[in-house]
Amino acid sequence: MAATGTATATQALFCSNYHRSLVTAATKPQFNSKRPPSVSLHHKLQQIRAFNFKIQCPPSTQLFLSKNSNFLCQAARRKPPIVSNTNTVSSAEEGNVNVRKVVQIILWVAEGVYILWLFLLPYAPGDPVWAISSETVNSLVGLSLNFFFILPFINSVGIRLIDAPVLHPMSEGLFNFVIGWTFMFAPLLFTDCKRNRYRWSLDVLWGFQMFLTNTFLIPYMAIRLNEADSVCTPSKRSQLGTVMINGAPLVGLIGGAACLISVLWALFGRMDGNFGSITDRWEFLVSYVDSERLAYAFIWDICLYIIFQPWLIGENLQNVQKNKVDVVNYLRFVPVVGLVAYLLCMNLDEEL
Repeated sequence: MAATGTATATQALFCSNYHRSLVTAATKPQFNSKRPPSVSLHHKLQQIRAFNFKIQCPPSTQLFLSKNSNFLCQAARRKPPIVSNTNTVSSAEEGNVNVRKVVQIILWVAEGVYILWLFLLPYAPGDPVWAISSETVNSLVGLSLNFFFILPFINSVGIRLIDAPVLHPMSEGLFNFVIGWTFMFAPLLFTDCKRNRYRWSLDVLWGFQMFLTNTFLIPYMAIRLNEADSVCTPSKRSQLGTVMINGAPLVGLIGGAACLISVLWALFGRMDGNFGSITDRWEFLVSYVDSERLAYAFIWDICLYIIFQPWLIGENLQNVQKNKVDVVNYLRFVPVVGLVAYLLCMNLDEEL
């Protein structure tokens, strides 16, 4: 750059000096006795202009005749360098950080409300944990025995190692619907691109989420919004994580089938048990949620899953087969169906 600037300045000085000599020669009177034919000043100026086109000045240098008849070689004006607007970028990044912090605060507040309202305070429908009734305990045990309707199905084909508890199909359907949806969250969590920001065991997290309540998923959603460490060592995947990822399509089919059967069971199951029509069952569901803390908590879980499912899938579309990304991106907003689509369309050939 310095050499180029020196060459340009030298050429400009040469052009200026040379043109001064031409003007001086053109206007200086001649004393030669043998005077050549007189040449007009206009003609000499035309010769000088013609010479301007031949002189070896830089292409960007322009020669012109000023109003004062002084000949100058001017260097081209350089355009100022284009500098990116760092203030705009930093403002955008700062805005993203602020939004992330606000979302984290909302999630932690939701976690506190979840624990206080659903477990400790007596204001929600049903009994709090510290005053749980024996009827609620027996209902929970019966629902657990009918997990994924395995025991009722075995009994229906004549195998009666244990008799399945006879509960209202609406309560059984609601329980297994939430459990089936939770079951499918395992491969999604184990393939989450931000899972390493959660420093504890994902196996324990998903186990508590699966067999206790949704209390443990809310903190995970808040923790994964933390800033990524500058030096991040990926954690070694557990055996459960490996099995869930490799069997993601099977997990999707089982979980999706469990959710579908739960809906059908709630509406049409145990037709010989005098549980009434669909209208009667719906009325039971409303009264069940309004009187039982466990059912009330299931409704909260469903609402949270409706939010968390598209959120997690949307940030992990890179795990989906490229030709199916658009489909999964569209279906992720559909409860249960979007998660089934994600699991069935995962790209298992790449390291997740």
